[in-house]
Amino acid sequence: MNLTKQFFKYVSQNIFGLLGTSCYILADTYFISQAAGTDGVTLLNLCLPVYNFIFAVGSMVGLGAATRYAILRAQGDERCQRYFSNAIFCACVLSVPFLLVGIFAPGGLLRLMGGDAGIMALGIPYARIFLMFTPFFMCNYIVSAFVRNDGDPSLAMVATLSSSLFNVVFDYIFMFPMGLGLAGAALATAVSPIISISICSRHFFKKENSVQFVRQRPSARLLGQSCQLGISGFVGEMSSGVTTTVFNFLLLGLAGNVAVAAYGVVANFALVATAIFNGVAQGAQPLVSECYGKSDKAGARKLLILGSCTALVLAAVLYGIIFGATDALVDVFNSESSARMAQFAHMGMRLYFVGYFFAGFNIVAAGYLSATNRPVEASVTSICRGMVAIVACSLVLSRLFGMNGVWAAFPASELLTAVLTLFLLLRGKKQTA
Repeated sequence: MNLTKQFFKYVSQNIFGLLGTSCYILADTYFISQAAGTDGVTLLNLCLPVYNFIFAVGSMVGLGAATRYAILRAQGDERCQRYFSNAIFCACVLSVPFLLVGIFAPGGLLRLMGGDAGIMALGIPYARIFLMFTPFFMCNYIVSAFVRNDGDPSLAMVATLSSSLFNVVFDYIFMFPMGLGLAGAALATAVSPIISISICSRHFFKKENSVQFVRQRPSARLLGQSCQLGISGFVGEMSSGVTTTVFNFLLLGLAGNVAVAAYGVVANFALVATAIFNGVAQGAQPLVSECYGKSDKAGARKLLILGSCTALVLAAVLYGIIFGATDALVDVFNSESSARMAQFAHMGMRLYFVGYFFAGFNIVAAGYLSATNRPVEASVTSICRGMVAIVACSLVLSRLFGMNGVWAAFPASELLTAVLTLFLLLRGKKQTA
C-alpha cells in the first residue's frame, strides 16, 4: 500500500474513532439539557475543563510513549518495549490526585470552576463519579495509541466507536428509565473507557502484535522522554480546557449563567470539530514517525502536506454545515426555548468556528513536529495556541467588543499561531537543507 493510501486509511479510521468520543459528550449535553435545562448545560460546561485536563494528561503520556515506541521500532531498537508498561504505571499514579478530589472535594472543585450554590448542589454526584474513573480515561488513551501505532487502527476505531455507542445508549437508560439523573450520565461516561480498553486488548493476543508488557521498575526518565513528544497532545487537549475556563469567567461577568449555557452549546460542537482535526494529526502520526525513523524526509513532508490540505478541506465543509444549520443545532440543546441563550449561541457559533480554518493546520503541524522528534517546536506551537494567544486575545477582545470579542478570540489566536507555526516549519526546512 502506497503512502497516500496508508494516510487516508489511518486518518479516516482515527477521525471516526475520535468523533465517537466527542459524540458521547454531545449525548451527555443533550440528555442533561432535557433533564436539568439551562443549569444542567452550565454544569457540564463547568466540568468540561476538568475532562480536558484528564484527557490531556492521558494524551501526553499515551501519544508520547506510543510515538517513542514507533520511532525506536522503525530503527530496530529493542528498548521500544519499555514504553508501554511504563506509561500504564505512570498514568495510574498521575490519576491519584483526581481520585482524591472526587472522593473528598467534588463540591470545592465546582466552586473553583465558577459554580454557584445551585450548580454545586446539582453537580456534586456527577463530578464525584467521573473523577473516580480517571485511571480508566487515562489508560484508554495509552492502550488505543499503542494499538494504533502497532498497525491496528481499525481495532482502535471499533473500540472507540463501541464505547461511545455504549455511552449514548446507557446515558438514556441510566438517566430516565432507571431514574439516576445526572449521576446516571456520569456513570455511563465513566464506564465507556473500560469498554474501549477491553476491545483494544484483543490486539495483544494477535500474532501481529509486537507490543509487550515488560516487568520493570517505573522510570521517570522514560516518562520524561514520552512527555517530550506528547506535550503537543497535552496542550492540544488542554487548549479546549483553558479556552472553556477563560470564556466561562468572562461570560459569567458579561451576562451570567445564560451566556455560559450558550457557550456550552458552542463548546460541545467545538469538541466534535477538534476531534476531527486531532483525528487527522493522530492518524498521520504513526506514518510520520515511521518515515522519520527510516530517515525518509520526503515521505514525512508529503504526509505534512496531505494532512494540511485535508484539514483545510474539512474546515470548509465543517463551516458550511455550521453556517447553514446554526439555529437548528442550537435548538437541540435549548430545551427551555430561551431566546437569550439562542441569540448568544447563534452569534457564537458563526464567529467561533471561523477559527478552524487555522486550527486544523496548527493541530496537524504540531503533531508532525512531535512525530519527527522536534518537541521544542511542537511545544511552542501548542502552548501558543492553547495557552498564550487564546488568553491574550480573549481578554483584549472581550474588553473591546464584549461578547462578540469573546467569540472572535478563538479565530484571532489560531491565526496568530498559524503564522508562528509556518515560520517554524520553514525554518526547520532551511536548517535541514
